Amino acid sequence: MHASYLGILFTVFCYNSCSCFNSFVLRNLDSSLLVFFPCVTGGCGACVVLLSKYDPVLDQVEDSTVSSCLTLLCSLNGCSITTAEGVGNSKDGFHPIQERFVGFHASQCGFCTPGMCVSLYSALVNANKTNRPKPCPGFSKLTVTEAEKAIAGNLCRCTGYRPIADACKSFSSDVDMEDLGYNSFWKKGESDEVKMSRLPAYNHNHASSKFPEFLKKEIKAGANLGSKLYHWYSPTSIEQLQSLLLKNEAEDGTSMKIVVGNTGTGYYKEQEHYDKYIDLKHIPELSIIVQDQTGIEIGAAVTISKAIEALKQNKMGDFPLDSKTVFKKISDHMEKIASGFVRNSASVGGNLMMAQRKQFPSDIATILLPVEAIVNIMIGQKLEKLTLEEFLGRPPLDSKAILLSIKIPSWESTKDISSETDTKLLFETYRAAPRPLGNALPYLNAAFLAEVSFSRNSTGATLNNCRLAFGAYAAKHPIRARTVEKFLIGKVLSVSVLYEAIKLLGTTIIPEDGICSPAYKSSLAVGFLYEFLSPLVRTPDEIPGDQFNGYNSALLHVDYNNELKENCDELNGTKISTLLSSSKQIIQSSKEYHPVGQPVTKAGAAIQASGEAVFVDDIPAPSNCLYGAFIYSTEPLARVKSVSFKSGSPPVGVTAVISAKDIPGKNLGCISLFGDEPLYADELVQCAGDRIALVVADTQRHADLAANLALIDYDKENLNPPILSVEEAVKRGSFLEIPPFLDPEQVGDFSKGMVEADHQILSAEV
Repeated sequence: MHASYLGILFTVFCYNSCSCFNSFVLRNLDSSLLVFFPCVTGGCGACVVLLSKYDPVLDQVEDSTVSSCLTLLCSLNGCSITTAEGVGNSKDGFHPIQERFVGFHASQCGFCTPGMCVSLYSALVNANKTNRPKPCPGFSKLTVTEAEKAIAGNLCRCTGYRPIADACKSFSSDVDMEDLGYNSFWKKGESDEVKMSRLPAYNHNHASSKFPEFLKKEIKAGANLGSKLYHWYSPTSIEQLQSLLLKNEAEDGTSMKIVVGNTGTGYYKEQEHYDKYIDLKHIPELSIIVQDQTGIEIGAAVTISKAIEALKQNKMGDFPLDSKTVFKKISDHMEKIASGFVRNSASVGGNLMMAQRKQFPSDIATILLPVEAIVNIMIGQKLEKLTLEEFLGRPPLDSKAILLSIKIPSWESTKDISSETDTKLLFETYRAAPRPLGNALPYLNAAFLAEVSFSRNSTGATLNNCRLAFGAYAAKHPIRARTVEKFLIGKVLSVSVLYEAIKLLGTTIIPEDGICSPAYKSSLAVGFLYEFLSPLVRTPDEIPGDQFNGYNSALLHVDYNNELKENCDELNGTKISTLLSSSKQIIQSSKEYHPVGQPVTKAGAAIQASGEAVFVDDIPAPSNCLYGAFIYSTEPLARVKSVSFKSGSPPVGVTAVISAKDIPGKNLGCISLFGDEPLYADELVQCAGDRIALVVADTQRHADLAANLALIDYDKENLNPPILSVEEAVKRGSFLEIPPFLDPEQVGDFSKGMVEADHQILSAEV
């Protein structure tokens, strides 16, 4: 790739690269720009590539998957990239991964398949680096669980995952061949040996990344890159970083962005243009992990994946058992953040800074809050040490503030040999999200730390201390439920105490107005606290039934027995993983409609797996092509008085703004059975998201930016309030008229039948 085609601002998008791998050594950047238009979301995994970095100190290559749509090009300096075509292609031959994807019918539309293959390839490469026993021929060192986890972040909307998981598990050394589903390799009833012989051959000795030898000599930490318009800085010390920040402050009119993995743009879409980028990855103080008897300190630029690895390491002989439990549960929760290929780039510090500055619903902030994590920050030339709670509670920090590191303290329960009580430290984290394995932001998360003592002379568990943290429920940042903590500390847990704590929690965790499902989020908080404390509750006292507002008090009873302390151990144990799936597939075939029902491989599946299949968006746009982006209404019912831009004049690259008044004929978007729908709202927008105008620009990026910069002047005078619920629609008589031919013919007397029915419907709600 010629250096003159590389621009600093733009992400590398190697989804359909024709080379087996691309090596990046950036020099003498020209001001000409090569622009790619990926989704910049990092949510689906379709554009995953294998990023290989050489560590000259350890003399080893680190391999990890990254989402290319989020990866800034200059961050790849000195790296090697393996795309789906680098794994295997039609010219050089397909890899067994791609061949097994074809044979297990694991590709339908094929859009997600290249990312799936690269994710599995990365898992095979890294498994081969382990000291596990040599696998049998045709298999790898990968386990079945690891094979399923390899694709946990890759989204597929066609296959239902069964055939994809089968293709991945076929490489596992511990796979049950009977567990693999319908495929084109073997016939029903054949032995495992025959089945294995029919699979495309795989040699685990060939599972290694393709890092070129010449590139190892080019490795240079902290290389700065620049052009006439843009600059990329890679400081190698705190002093260099401070100097760059001071220099930028002195230069008016320049904008700067501090980056590590750039994954935050997947959530916060950039509206701003940057002249300078400062990459923090090469500063040792921000990239180290230090373990001592006081705890674990993690540099702010350390990726979430490396933090998970450090917290799970078995080299913690100096730490007490309680600390090991805390560290492991933190790492287990971190594995549910985003997806593996995002965690490989995203930094721990970047996640916390988004929580501090932009109220990001951070899991890391919540789970580190009850363990009293300490953060080290630098503001200008000043260094400060704060508790995480103080850090989050400050006003949003500006770009001059740099998070340096996070310290997770070591924990151990208080033990008194002469005392008549046993003491245990309990720690647990909770998360409710659309997807349980991650790759989705939480509705609500929580983390609880408690020291519990058990008297040897009487029954009951006493809470000596507790820290209850809740986050992601539309508050500004995670908080400690201090009123509930104060109520619980020192009390012997009983049903009545738990009930009062839950009532008190309901007045503490109150989602802000205007958010979706506030009652659901409040109920989640109650459920998490109940799940944490209920195993510790002793046999309840007699409680009046009316105290539970009609609910059966037995629902809250958790019988105390001699195994109460064992319940404690279970709380600190490992939760059952939602992976691994297992099933048997039995398909009855018939020759009556032969070859219908036969496992025939799909034509074109191989080039889908290699990324060579051409989709519409892969076709180059014609020269002088214009691009469009809609301007949508943000109000549900209002008159549009005018549309303008924040800058006063159309942004750069904008050619035209087209609205209803520019249509020469009828303003018609579509015709349906329920009436005509206009293409653009004429004077009155009917809903939030109604189309108002179309911005036309020379690039898609310019069109999107301009649409986001649009200012719409609304007028709601003399308009009825919008209808926002079914109840309001019924109350105001707003009904959809069903065309007569769709109205079903009435059979019998429905009203009479309902009146005479044995069971009456008192109320119902959809």
